[in-house]
Formats: sequence, structure tokens, C-alpha cells
Amino acid sequence: MTFVSTALRRAVAAGALAALMSGTALAQTTLRVVQHGNLTVLDPIWTTAYVTRNHGYLIYDTLFATDAKLEVKPQMVDTWKVSDDKLVWTFTLRDGLEWHDGKPVTAEDCIASLQRWGKRDAMGIKLMDFVKEFKAVDAKTFQMILKEPYGLVLDSLGKPSSNTPFMMPKRIAETDAFQQFKEYVGSGPFIYQANESKPGEKHVYLKNPKYKPRAEPPSGLAGGKVVKVDRVELVEMPDTQVQVNALLAGEIDIIEAPPHDLLPVLTADKNVALEDWNPLGHVFIIRFNHVVKPFDNPKIRLAALYAINQEDYLKATIGNPKYYKVCGAAFICGTPFGTEKGSEILVKSNFEKSKALLKEAGYDGTPIVLMQSTTLPVLTNTAPVTKSLLERGGFKVDMQSMDWQTLVTRRTKKDPPSAGGWNVFHTYSVSADAVNPISNAYFVAAGDKSWFGWPTDPEMEKLRDMFSRETEPAKQKALAEKVQLRALETGQFGWIGQWYGPGARRANVTGWLQAPIPVFWNIEKKGG
Repeated sequence: MTFVSTALRRAVAAGALAALMSGTALAQTTLRVVQHGNLTVLDPIWTTAYVTRNHGYLIYDTLFATDAKLEVKPQMVDTWKVSDDKLVWTFTLRDGLEWHDGKPVTAEDCIASLQRWGKRDAMGIKLMDFVKEFKAVDAKTFQMILKEPYGLVLDSLGKPSSNTPFMMPKRIAETDAFQQFKEYVGSGPFIYQANESKPGEKHVYLKNPKYKPRAEPPSGLAGGKVVKVDRVELVEMPDTQVQVNALLAGEIDIIEAPPHDLLPVLTADKNVALEDWNPLGHVFIIRFNHVVKPFDNPKIRLAALYAINQEDYLKATIGNPKYYKVCGAAFICGTPFGTEKGSEILVKSNFEKSKALLKEAGYDGTPIVLMQSTTLPVLTNTAPVTKSLLERGGFKVDMQSMDWQTLVTRRTKKDPPSAGGWNVFHTYSVSADAVNPISNAYFVAAGDKSWFGWPTDPEMEKLRDMFSRETEPAKQKALAEKVQLRALETGQFGWIGQWYGPGARRANVTGWLQAPIPVFWNIEKKGG
């Protein structure tokens, strides 16, 4: 007998009760989805968490978007032009863009949204270094005026993943970028239903009846966002076995990231299909805290990297070689800037070198605090592997287990571990986030402007700046290689293997687009 989670029963019952109380019928077609983790933060600029980014794509829209070939296409923008001196970019919005509260989308809304995003995102911060000012020309047209030409304007505005430059009403976008906003109004294809949503159980979205898709067919994140279901419910169900049982029983429709060890169970059922929605895959990351001991010392960071063995992580987390790749390329194997030069340090352990560096650095044996996430299945085994490898390399390790949301909150702390801080943790990125030195946030080395871990390296920032100004592909590639080598020289962080993982869906659910993000427009569900 298939077990149905208490959380799911409560979620379904709550939805039915809400409908009865309001005097309305349940939505004709409801798509029930389980994400890779619980959604607790709803501000996609405040956090880089992918569950929040996914929420963002449901209710917000973007000026530009990447298609299935990762080429940038207009989305909310109708037309744009660039002045001959490459300093003035003029954007005009499409007709009929409207916020969920019924007000029109304006140029001033977009300016405020870009400014807030530009305070948090790696590509946004770099873009803003080149921006002199924004000007609203009229209600639908605005200009971005640069101090000097910049070759990554459209790549930045069409950035597919965290932090994605979502457009929001000006009153919301003017919220301090380092504080979470509390109002969730977008112009996207779905409308968030705060009154029906309950973190820990489910989040509810209704089809936006006033949304006007682009005329082009959908491709990746670009083209027409045609919604073919009436309602999406993000059902929160942390136990992976319960997720699989619920999918097999038809109680949910999609699992974004089923665990690899349960894929054979899913493929054995004719009513379930696997969907390779992100063929470019993901990359595992090990991140050090540069502002507290001992990883403020580059020799100790290097000692940790010398202890790394990529395949140990991939075997422990993914298991099946069909779904992983040992790869020393920070910018992803098989992409234009992917090179494995200098990366031997990450591919195979050298424990003697690790111990020698610790001795040179004067490591005093104080245990390092390694945060382990226990609620994202694909990350659960990364920390135990690190603990074993680092201990063999001469470290003492205090592995502290916690759910992902606790880790996401704790990683913001710059305090020493004794005061609630941390030394090292693992995460992963969709490969589309990591394909060049500007989009890959882990390479930012600008102190407080850096991603969690806060590295400071003027030489790295000089190289990234040179890359951002370069337009010749061969020279860009040479600079990307220098960026990678610099990160390895200083032990800035480690990229520890690429992996792939299909989603799972009921056979009556079709139209799941290939993109770096799981998106729910274009999906059709037969049978209600």
C-alpha cells in the first residue's frame, strides 16, 4: 500500500476547504510539484537559493531571457538599440505588460528592479560598475547610460539563474537589497496565492489570465510563456521515498530532482517518465570562509584542495557514472571557456602535500567547522566525504549537521565558528551559472561584495575586469584560463565534479521545456 505523507494530505485538504469557504470550485487542472527543497524565502534577489529562483520564474518576468541554445532573446522588451559609441542602451517594453495588481509595468519599475538586483548579483554588480545612470524616457522606454562600452550588457540582463534580474513594481524594488521584501507582486505567468500558501506544506500559484505571452514558440527560458494548467502547487515533502511513492500513486505530478538511487524504481513504472530538463547539468562546489581562521590563510585553503578527490564525491552522491563527470574545468567541460589546465589539484588527492602545507602554515589543530546539509539529498553525502578527505590530509574536522535553510541562513554570518559562524560548506550550481568569469559568482573576490566566504583578491578582480572588457573570443578564452589558474593559486574555492539528474513526471504530464531552470509554463496535464 502506497504511503501518502501527512503533509500532502493536509495540503490537499486545506486547498479543498479554502475553495469551499470562498464559494469557488477547485482549479480545473492542478499541477502538483515537489522541488529539491523547501521554499521559505520568497525574495529572489535577497537569496541565491534555487527554490526561491524557481518561485521567481513563476510570478515574475525578465527583460531578456536565454533560449535553449543559451542565446539571449528579448522577453519583456519589445525593441532595443545601442548608440554608435556603445554608451547609450535604449529599451522599449512590450505593449500590455501589467502587474498582478492591475497596474501597468513602467520604465521606472524596471530601473528600480535593475538597481536592486545590481547590488546583490555578481553579474549585476559588475554591470553597475559600468553604468553612469538610468533614465526613464517615457512610460515604456528607459535608457541605460554607460561610462564606457561593456560587452556583457545583454548577457547580464538575460542571466538565467541566481540571482535572476526579475522585474518588480518600483515600490517593492526600492526595498533595501539586503532586507527581504514582504509583498509578492509580479507580472509573470502565475500569481502567488499567499492566503492559500503555508511554508512547510505548500505554495500555491494560479494562472495569470491577463498575461500576454510573446508570439514566438517557447525555447529554454525565452519565447512565449503559454500556461496550460490552472494552478500550480509546490508541495513540500522532504522525504525522498515519500516523494517517489506519491508520484507512483499519482498524488503528485512532478519531482524536480529525484534521488539517483531511486531512479530505477521510477523507470520501472509505465505511468512515470524521466525528463532530462537540464542537459548542461550541475557542478559541485566547496566554499571556504576567508574572513576567519584558519581559511584566511591561502596555504591552508590549498591544503584542503590538495586533499580533494572529485570522484569520491561523485560516487558518494550520484553513484551511477552515467550521471556524473570528473572535470577540472571551472567553466564547465564542453563549453567555450572550459579548460582543465592546472586543475589536477582537484581531481586526485595528495595527502602528503596537504600535510606539508598545513605544517608550513602553522595549522594548530583547531577543528574546522564543516556545515552539512541533511535535507538536499544530492548534498547530504558531500560533507562526510570532505570530513574523511580533510582528516586524511591532516585537518581536524567538526562536521555539524543541519537542514538546508538553516545552512543558508548561517552561511551569511562572518562570526568565527565559536560564535555561530562556519569554516566550510558545500553547494552546487546549475552549469549555466558557471560558464564564464563574470556569471560564475564564486570567482568574485571583492571582499564584502563577494559571495559567502568573502574572498578578497585584487589580482582576481583585475583579471575579471579585463575579461568583462574583452570582445575577442580567443583573448576572452585566454583570460578565463588565467582566472581559473589564479583561483587555484590562492585556493579561492573548489569545483569538485559535474553531475546530471533527470526530473520525474507522470506520463500524462507533457511539455516540460529543456532549460537550466524547471519552469511550469508550456506544461500540459491530461486528466485534470
